[in-house]
Amino acid sequence: MIPTGPLGTLTQEASISTETTVSEVAVQLEGITKRFPGVVANRDIHLTVQKGHIHAIVGENGAGKSTLMKILYGMQRPDEGEIRVNGTPVTFHTPGDAISAGIGMVHQHFMLADNLTVLENVILGSEPKKGGLALDFAAARTKIRQISDAYGLGIDPDALVEDIGVGARQRVEILKVLYRGARILILDEPTAVLVPHEVDELFDNLHGLVREGITIIFISHHLDEVLKVADAITVIRRGTTVAEVNPEGVTARQLAELMVGSELPSPETRESTVTDVVALEVEGLTMAAGTWRPIPKGTPASFYMDRMRQEGGRLLLADVSLTIHKGEVLGIAGVEGNGQAELVEAIMGMRPAAGVVRLDGVEITDWTTLRRRDAGIGYIPEDRHRHGLLLEAPLWENRILGHMTEKVNVRGWWINRKGARADTQRIVDQYDVRTPGIDVFASALSGGNQQKLIVGREMSGEPKLLIAAHPTRGVDVGAQAAIWDHLRTARAAGLAVLLISADLDELIGLSDWLKVIHRGEIVAEFDPATVTPEQLGSAMTGAGEEA
Repeated sequence: MIPTGPLGTLTQEASISTETTVSEVAVQLEGITKRFPGVVANRDIHLTVQKGHIHAIVGENGAGKSTLMKILYGMQRPDEGEIRVNGTPVTFHTPGDAISAGIGMVHQHFMLADNLTVLENVILGSEPKKGGLALDFAAARTKIRQISDAYGLGIDPDALVEDIGVGARQRVEILKVLYRGARILILDEPTAVLVPHEVDELFDNLHGLVREGITIIFISHHLDEVLKVADAITVIRRGTTVAEVNPEGVTARQLAELMVGSELPSPETRESTVTDVVALEVEGLTMAAGTWRPIPKGTPASFYMDRMRQEGGRLLLADVSLTIHKGEVLGIAGVEGNGQAELVEAIMGMRPAAGVVRLDGVEITDWTTLRRRDAGIGYIPEDRHRHGLLLEAPLWENRILGHMTEKVNVRGWWINRKGARADTQRIVDQYDVRTPGIDVFASALSGGNQQKLIVGREMSGEPKLLIAAHPTRGVDVGAQAAIWDHLRTARAAGLAVLLISADLDELIGLSDWLKVIHRGEIVAEFDPATVTPEQLGSAMTGAGEEA
């Protein structure tokens, strides 16, 4: 395939030969086209994936990657084109058909039940039976251990999912599809929630799978990771394939230019805009797991912690204190599951906690979430599908979500439909949300455009504080750069930002100061101007010394 675009010469030289025999090809897509009302998601896409290779697919949000993978996994039917698996033409009506053909998909958002064991999650929907009636847990346990050992996954089938780390959960998702006999794995943003050492561990696992003959289709927006792990890379832009390149013959910047027509963005912020005015003060936030009873306001956090430990409870937050000034971005680094979500929920008033929260000098500890929002707290949630959007509602209704009392959205006791629609259109234009219109459902937008809609909504109304939890998770380099620009602009105008991210480059580049959270405690602080990703990663895992 001869690519077009600004890097045409380079990519012709780096282009990978597609002259492979049928026996060497695991997946072949020929002329795949998929149309939706008002948009062509895929247009004449061609893709050849060789057996036992890691084949990466990159492209900006809305380029058609997700649609293409849903077609390959049987979630959607193509309007035109042909799919071949191991040289045989196939037609998939459901994911079950794809699974039967040896294709498994690991989605970006984990699909695990925290209150079940690894074994129970893995066999769910594919339960082995003994004598046709009783569940054969012994056989399942043996099979899971065999797969885990064979591919170096290191999974304990009897561990409770809520007790294992994010990297282990990722491996459980991979084990689920291997358990069902998959020989072709589709991994959608598999490193989105992993810290650097977990990414390295995942890549070791993937290379182990490849050595055993597994074929991997790898979708990611982290171009440096793609170049590190992939044997071949296909670039999709605006619904069609524009290049197939050898990772050894292309740089991340060149790959980004192929994707979006611009250079790879950088989160670096050079000038300081931090003021002396305190926007947010948090003192001694402490939270226990489970149903351990709350204590009266004013009780010292130390008493709370001692009493809770005596009664056998587990701390999710332990005496966390922090201050954010106007014009400052405070970054929180930590391995997923170490208290970041609980910290956000406590500040937002979504979960009870001991301690004190002040906004602009006013104590808001006992305020409801709605009152805190009305007082000027914007919130970009870490999971846009669960907490940020109503997927089966139009964009203008999603504009109102969480902002029901803003003047633009209401008139007296009634929703101001005209005002909300007009402001939704403003957000669409200002934040470059690519959509056929504001009446389409949020589910029809790509992940990056969904995220830009949320960022636009939460930046509206001139908030005093923005809590940004993984604001660029799962978005392409173009949407990522746009979100960074909006955060920098708002920071320069005096916005205080609490930034939580698994992207260490993003944390270091955007933050004015960094704190590391580990097992619910702030264990280290760093100056972003001098810290390295390796130092941060070490502190995040509890291996580093306190700064």
